Amino acid sequence: MARTFQFKSILIIGVGLIGGSLALALKRKGYDGRILGIDEEDVLERARSRGALDQSFPRSRLTEAVAGAELIFLCTPILEILKLLQEISGHLRPGTLVTDVGSTKRRIVEAATLHLPSDCDFIGGHPMAGSEFRGIDAADPFLFENTTYVLTPVRPIGEKVRMEFGELLELTGAKVLLLLPALHDEIAAAVSHLPQMASVALMNLVAGKRDESPHFIKMAAGGFRDMTRIASSPYSVWEDIHQTNADMITLYIDAYISELEKVKSKLRKPELESYFQRSAANRLSIPKDTKGFLRPQFDISVSVEDRPGIIASIAGALAERNINIKDIEILKIREDEGGTLRLAFASDRDRESALGLLRDLGMECRRRD
Repeated sequence: MARTFQFKSILIIGVGLIGGSLALALKRKGYDGRILGIDEEDVLERARSRGALDQSFPRSRLTEAVAGAELIFLCTPILEILKLLQEISGHLRPGTLVTDVGSTKRRIVEAATLHLPSDCDFIGGHPMAGSEFRGIDAADPFLFENTTYVLTPVRPIGEKVRMEFGELLELTGAKVLLLLPALHDEIAAAVSHLPQMASVALMNLVAGKRDESPHFIKMAAGGFRDMTRIASSPYSVWEDIHQTNADMITLYIDAYISELEKVKSKLRKPELESYFQRSAANRLSIPKDTKGFLRPQFDISVSVEDRPGIIASIAGALAERNINIKDIEILKIREDEGGTLRLAFASDRDRESALGLLRDLGMECRRRD
């Protein structure tokens, strides 16, 4: 059913993966206003063909589009967001709410405070969602389901506007979390930016040993693959991040080096065991919602054979019993031998029902606690 919001027109500047997914999600969930988009013409054409936009504007008509919008999402790379905040500042109607989706927040919030007029509202935002693919063709109306959507409000804003905006975001399936900009950037450095840099460093370290023996790469198995999965992320995604959060990333790289020194000092010593045990306990304390850490999910592992249609047969059997899979991940696969799937469910009851059904079908599966 359509939901009536006070925001009757939403402008999305940058209709790529995040902007396009936002438009598709709102359309699918019944937002009853108009969604406008600004991007290159070929991008806009593909967005229109997917039903994401009610109206589109080329970049040359930015000021016209901005003047007609009540809510504006800046969905471009971070450095472009900083430029846009200055560019649109003189063309906003009073009462317009401006937000962004940048993955660092301090510089953006500072720029908004400096450039946007006092009769407009601004809330910094960062949806913790993404994909290995980019652009409007990868846009997905389910991208925000069960994800954390961080908001970093620093300017005074009316309670009605804040609540309406939060409810609009929750319409996409996201869960809103409020953080100060500096705390957001520090947490992001620790749990997102540091892992990326560590993954890149580890991949290059081991690959650099190939001249000594090709087996360094050939023997890269599950643990190494898990730790370096994100090493293939394109630099273009990370360029603006490291430019706007370098101090926090440096802080946590130094802290990680210090922690590795602790590990080195414990080698051949009995206290290494307790260090491992503490790590295992800490790992288990991470909330089980793998897409946002807000709503618990209930996981199982399923051992599967290597044959066409195996995943479809599992999903189909569960669907027939009205058991919904909330998340799915291929943990490992070996050609001609099979592998392991992780399936997540919304409740322990669904998990137990899935275990029983799949075991009845002859599959080896177990709880993941």
